[in-house]
Amino acid sequence: MRAAVCGRPVAHSLSPALHRAAYASLGLADWTYEAIEVDEATLADVVAARDADPNWAGLSLTMPLKQAVLPLLDSVDATVEATGACNTLVWGAAGPSGRRARHGANTDVAGLVAALTETGPPGWSPAVAHVLGGGATAASAVLALHRLGCAAPVVHVRDPARARPVLDTAARCGSAVELQPWPDAGTAPALAAADVVVSTAPAGAADAVAAVVPRSVTGVLLDVVYDPWPTALARAWAGAGGAVASGALMLLHQAVEQVALMTGRRPEDAPMRVALGQRLAHLTR
Repeated sequence: MRAAVCGRPVAHSLSPALHRAAYASLGLADWTYEAIEVDEATLADVVAARDADPNWAGLSLTMPLKQAVLPLLDSVDATVEATGACNTLVWGAAGPSGRRARHGANTDVAGLVAALTETGPPGWSPAVAHVLGGGATAASAVLALHRLGCAAPVVHVRDPARARPVLDTAARCGSAVELQPWPDAGTAPALAAADVVVSTAPAGAADAVAAVVPRSVTGVLLDVVYDPWPTALARAWAGAGGAVASGALMLLHQAVEQVALMTGRRPEDAPMRVALGQRLAHLTR
């Protein structure tokens, strides 16, 4: 059986290490997982070329494919419907035409929920949440926070006109999102009072926020960046006393969900953590 991660660029992806470790732990010696460079223009052909091959179980989808794949799918799960983003394609049974059904899922939200739950205190349900960024990952963060019990997060955006994914997701799940500029004079006191901050900004983009982190914080920061690590924001947050998780932890937990969807068996995360640590150590050399 075969699976792969698709995106561009994809050479840096941690997914092969995570999925291969899961296969080994499950005894799936005949399963392989690779990385394939794919963009929006070639995605349809890549998917169609694998439709009739029963050895292909599924695809992990990274940027820029999480929205581009939507018109190609026959069905989606509730999380895709809420976020408008799909990071997992799995093939089902063949229909009358002979083509196997394509089902889309979103495991990013589950990965965010699990990473935040692991990093926060036992029984944690954050009341005051801030999200940095307004794109697809921020939309997933809004839904993850809603599932953790926070239905009124503050979303800090540099360009409100590009926050439509966040606003659409909030409307679908019943959250009342407040948009604020990033950063402004109110950012520092807002962060000081936060139970959780989720930064969905690319590497370097949140450095201006790092500069205004208060001297003392008690909340949790999840920074979706994992390379380079630690980010300036992560260093500032940890230095102020807050708990910090990197995007690698989110990737670990979402990969557990992907493996379960593709193989029908749920892996333990321990061997995947080992593989992840080895891969991250290699990246930082």
